[in-house]
Amino acid sequence: MTGVAAHLSRIWYAPTATPLAQLLRPLSWLFGALAALRRAAYRHGVLRRVRLPVPVVVVGNIMAGGAGKTPLVAALVEALRDRGWHPGIVSRGYGRDATDTRAVHASDDARDAGDEPLILAATGVPVWVGPRRASAAQSLLTAHPDVDVIVADDGLQHYALARDVEIAVIDAARGFGNGLLMPAGPLREPPSRLESVDAVVRLSRAPAPDPAARPVRGAFAMTQQPQPWRNVADSSLAFDARVLQDAATVALAGIADPGRFFDALRAHGFAGRAKAFPDHHRYSRDDVAFPGAPAVLMTEKDAVKCRAFADARMWMLPIRAHIDPALVDLVTEKLDGSEIARDARLSGHQGTAHP
Repeated sequence: MTGVAAHLSRIWYAPTATPLAQLLRPLSWLFGALAALRRAAYRHGVLRRVRLPVPVVVVGNIMAGGAGKTPLVAALVEALRDRGWHPGIVSRGYGRDATDTRAVHASDDARDAGDEPLILAATGVPVWVGPRRASAAQSLLTAHPDVDVIVADDGLQHYALARDVEIAVIDAARGFGNGLLMPAGPLREPPSRLESVDAVVRLSRAPAPDPAARPVRGAFAMTQQPQPWRNVADSSLAFDARVLQDAATVALAGIADPGRFFDALRAHGFAGRAKAFPDHHRYSRDDVAFPGAPAVLMTEKDAVKCRAFADARMWMLPIRAHIDPALVDLVTEKLDGSEIARDARLSGHQGTAHP
């Protein structure tokens, strides 16, 4: 699977469409037509949308794979909480075994909750997962009647859930790949979809967001800043930076763009071996054995799936997103102006949805 994922990534992110991508173009046209038809069906009421009794903010993208959505959701809910809101988070919980709708706690197993929801649970706000985000949100509101805004991690294409704010995330370094729709390229929807969202957030590898550099109205910058290394098995241990220069050290990543993690390590002197796994890879003890390695370095998303068999060699690098305060201003202005938000704050909600 690692080889297949790597090959697909090379096809999707090649400078120009490869012969295989060209061969898949007819399927991408069909995919695009069906996606447009489905969206139109929701827009015109042919398919039913669920309207929650509190406003909904959707953070997603138009690309297959990650682009920094989860760190943005974590940063956004913290900013909303600082401004007096009581947010809750819903997610599909991609990669988990279960298909039930349930609350997520930071100590849960990734097989039950999904890897990204476990990271979000560390924010301290209520997190629920389920195959249908509307149902997950309804359950969350029933369990936490104080929640007055729902933030959906991913779900830009989940039109069954009505939303008040749409935020699309783009990895500025990867762009739109070859610019083709799936399966010929990485796009879930055409770039024109960005014209209808409320904000476009570009993940940049620059040192800090630069509001003056916004290319278009409604576009904002985001960077991801590494936090101190944390041992996966024992949080009391202190990280020895000398292991970065040890050629026997191994770095692993099972994320959408492993190269982003490896490049960040190399910028800080990493001289070891890099091992990429498919996004959302489910790790076994054998995957992380690496006999003779003095340290095994990984992302937080990988670490939550290795906790059950972690040893003292395993270290994770948490990431914190830094977002433009103007993005938070935009979101709060839209929430404050929402009739649903006003009604919810004045009379409280019942934890049920209505069409």
